[in-house]
Amino acid sequence: MSFYVYILISKRINKYISYVGYAKNVNKRLQLHNISKGAKFTRGNKWFLIYKKSYSSKSIAMKEEYKLKKNYKLRSKIKSKFIKNENINTSSL
Repeated sequence: MSFYVYILISKRINKYISYVGYAKNVNKRLQLHNISKGAKFTRGNKWFLIYKKSYSSKSIAMKEEYKLKKNYKLRSKIKSKFIKNENINTSSL
């Protein structure tokens, strides 16, 4: 069974913010975030998936999630790469 670590992005008042999490089913989790049933931090925003990576166990995924949450340089690099490539319609954010 696979577990995923993911990064979501949203725009709040001319600033892009990101959220890091882990889940078995990333698409279902993204839906929950977008209908304000996810984490408290994500409520009230439209979120887009910009990164996901698969791990073989929950404990490994949780450890990697923690590392990614603390590694602001890597998160910023992923965010800026995504924004530059315009993989989403930024006007809808």
